[in-house]
Amino acid sequence: MAASSGVLEFEEYVRTRQDALLRSARRLVPELVDAQDLVQTALVRTYPRWEGIADKRLADAYMRRVMINTRTEWWRSRRLEEVPTGDLPEASVDDGAEQRADREMLRDVMRVLAPQQRQVVIMRHYGQLSTEETARALGMSAGTVKSTLHRALARLRHELEHGRYGYTRGEGRCAA
Repeated sequence: MAASSGVLEFEEYVRTRQDALLRSARRLVPELVDAQDLVQTALVRTYPRWEGIADKRLADAYMRRVMINTRTEWWRSRRLEEVPTGDLPEASVDDGAEQRADREMLRDVMRVLAPQQRQVVIMRHYGQLSTEETARALGMSAGTVKSTLHRALARLRHELEHGRYGYTRGEGRCAA
């Protein structure tokens, strides 16, 4: 009976925490499919030890450690795909001009937003605060933060596509 209880408890944990675990994994690996594999591998490695986690409130920390260790193992076991050649490629110099231009364009286009919209965008995307943290900091409801962010991003998208910037979705990296 206890084993079945542990299985149900683990299933409930996975069901309720899978999105948070995937977000943590996305910070460790660049590709979504790799993040999904990382979470799955961490869950497989954690399941046999689930009963040994005395304080289940620490399960997220345990899972993050398993994901970090797994990612490190993957990194160490990767095959180097460099092939030695006799000819060296021409060296390109990345002086950061493109990044500075992108930052300046974003700073400029942010000016079209209302002050409250600008605050929400900065706190959510630059400050990486959660919706709830942003709501508390600005003294508004989480729903207001979400709707304000939605409208602000729509306005930024419109300005980038139809304003003087000439950005189109297919050509750039901007996800505004």
